Amino acid sequence: MTRHGGQNGSTGPVLRRALHLLDAFGPQRRALTLTELARHTGLPAPTAHRMLRELVAWGALERGADGAYRIGLRIWELGSLAPRGLGLRERALPSMEDLSQVTRENVQLAVREGTEVVYVERIAGTAAVPVHTRVGGRFAMTATGVGLVLLAHAPDEVQQEVLVGHIPQFTARTVTDPEELRRMLAHVRTSGFSISDRQVTTDALSVGAPIHDVRGQVCAALSLVVRYGSASPHALSPLVRTSARAISRALADADQGRIEST
Repeated sequence: MTRHGGQNGSTGPVLRRALHLLDAFGPQRRALTLTELARHTGLPAPTAHRMLRELVAWGALERGADGAYRIGLRIWELGSLAPRGLGLRERALPSMEDLSQVTRENVQLAVREGTEVVYVERIAGTAAVPVHTRVGGRFAMTATGVGLVLLAHAPDEVQQEVLVGHIPQFTARTVTDPEELRRMLAHVRTSGFSISDRQVTTDALSVGAPIHDVRGQVCAALSLVVRYGSASPHALSPLVRTSARAISRALADADQGRIEST
């Protein structure tokens, strides 16, 4: 990484180091010691320790009785203000809850961030098939119901970057051939829904549909995840598409309301 400015003359390197420390945390690394953080970031232990004190004082991190550091509530408070996640989640929850009550299955809401999917809400169904996703978590776009929808409607340069790069394989049924994926994405655009058949786990099937903003652009995706063999994806697709359209209308109504109030 190219550094701009010296350590004492610019906040740039200091900010990057702080962000590296925060970026060391993840789903499998929720609690980290000073030694582990220094190793993950490549920072000298005294430098890491000094910056960790500042991050704890601000509330970005918390230090437990065991001496390990964890993400602090201040980060959660700021994250909850992200407009794409907050406004979308508020408008989508009623339709998501309706879909969950009707089907008793997992309902997921996601947006695209670069070349990955970010889940902004999830409702777990009663006795539904387990899923690997979590709110705030990221996942590959090529294997999930929401990911295939978002990738199908992503700009050409994003699709190209994803399809020429490494395509992760999760099961024997995960599609990793770029040409087959291109055909699947074309079908998503023409049919209005996606099907991920045992691509992430061998016991789950996902059906996704696009959510549109007031300009008609795909801004998010909704999916229903069920146990494989419990229902036909073509029988589920009308439910998912209807819920996605309801969310799209709620977003449009909210936007119109803001315009009229100004």
